[in-house]
Parts: sequence; structure tokens; C-alpha cells
Amino acid sequence: MKPAPFDYIRCDSLDEAAGLIFETGDEARVIAGGQSLMAMLNMRLARPSVLIDFMNAEETRRVETGKNMLRIGAGVRQAELLARKDLAVLNPLLAKLLPWVGHPQTRARGTIGGSIAHADPSAEIPLALCALDGKVVLRKGRKLRRVGGAEFFLGMMLTDKAEDELIEAVEFPDLPAGSGTGFGEVGRRKGDFAIVACAAVVTKSRVRLAVGGVNDTPVVKDWDALAPEDEAEALNALAWSLDARGDLHATARYRRDLVRGLGAQVLKEARACAG
Repeated sequence: MKPAPFDYIRCDSLDEAAGLIFETGDEARVIAGGQSLMAMLNMRLARPSVLIDFMNAEETRRVETGKNMLRIGAGVRQAELLARKDLAVLNPLLAKLLPWVGHPQTRARGTIGGSIAHADPSAEIPLALCALDGKVVLRKGRKLRRVGGAEFFLGMMLTDKAEDELIEAVEFPDLPAGSGTGFGEVGRRKGDFAIVACAAVVTKSRVRLAVGGVNDTPVVKDWDALAPEDEAEALNALAWSLDARGDLHATARYRRDLVRGLGAQVLKEARACAG
């Protein structure tokens, strides 16, 4: 199939793109990498009358550090972020999971903001946003609002972004000193969306496990203290609390088993990395 007819506007600034989105609302869609949107256009699951391309706006491609956070513009390519030599220092969890995002070809075009906007419950970048208490920076005209991952993802491919807003950036707070992270996923093939993905963050005061691919949004579980000998029981309780369902890719039982096995694996990795 081919897309329904639409107008294409290439913006030179974020102000211009935000203004157009504010004016056109649900008639417009923003295109960045296009790795998800183009498929939806071709299948006519999305039928915008205007397609707004903001990738020519330099401010969407910035990666900024400072103020105890890593700020990533919505238009930053996944491959560009992964290629940064300092990424493992700036954000070790992103450094671990980005190689699992799609394939080199899709990462070369796909963007950080695009993955967040698409909100696939099996996607790695939304999982990282929830695991790290990150925030989505939404822009409406010249006004900004910040929404945490738990509030931003409302359901499968459903977010809190209003029709007249666009995603300007994503902000990840710096982890406390001595923190450790772990990541693992299982898919049918390398590069496929995960059947189950788990991300762990261990600090001196908290043990956190985030799970993707089971519920309609990433699920985060925190423990104030969790001794290694208590992990199996805690992970079993977590697995049964999730809304695991069977489909063409896996049974509900297999997904729960993966939560237990992957959960233990990534928690062990996070503990080993913690200082």
C-alpha cells in the first residue's frame, strides 16, 4: 500500500515546528527517523494531512550534559548516541541497551525521540526512560512541560503527549555514585522487538527492576532492600503480578519465566557493577 496524500513541510528551527504543530493539531505528524511512522503511513494506520520534518533544526540534534542530567534532543540518531565514546560514563544503562535497538541500519535513521513517541511496550529506550526516572520534555508553542516515564506511557502506543505538542528532548538524571546497572532481553531474532526485556538499577538505597514486553507499558518495581537470597521469591511475585498474555511469539507462562530468569541475570549484573 501507499500512504494517503499529505503535505510535507521541512522546518529549519524547533520554534517553526512547534508553531506548526500548535496550529494544525491532530492534522499533523512529526517525522524524525521515520522507522516506525513510515510503516504506519504505508499501511494507512496514520493519515496525517501534514508531515512536519524537524530534523533540519540543529537544536533537536544536541546532546547536553550538566545540571546532574543527560539531555538528549528528540532528533538525535540512535547510532550517533551509541557511537559516543563517553556514553558508558554518562549513562551506562543506555550504553548497554542501545546495541539491542533494532539493527545498525535502523539505528542509523531511528531517533531517541521517535522511539519514545512510538511507545512500543517492548522497545528498549522507553524501558530505559522508566528505569532511570527520566522525563520527556514536551513543547506546545513556546511552553514546555516535563512528564516522567510512568506518567507519559499510558498504554500500547499511547502517550500523554497532546495533539498540539511535540517531543523536544528526553532527560535522564545522573545516577548516584556507586550505582550499578544491568540489561538483558530475549527476542525471536537479534534486532526483533523483545519478548521480554529487563533493566536493573542498584543504588545504596534501592534495588529497581524495569520490565518491558509483558504489560502494555514498561513496569517498574522498587525494593528498599533486597538480599540476593530473597531475589527468587521477589521475582516470582513480580512475574505473577504482571499482566502476562500469550500471543504468536510466546505464551504467558514463558513470559513469566523470562521475568524470573532475566530479572535474576540483570540484577546480578547490576550488583557486580555497583561500587
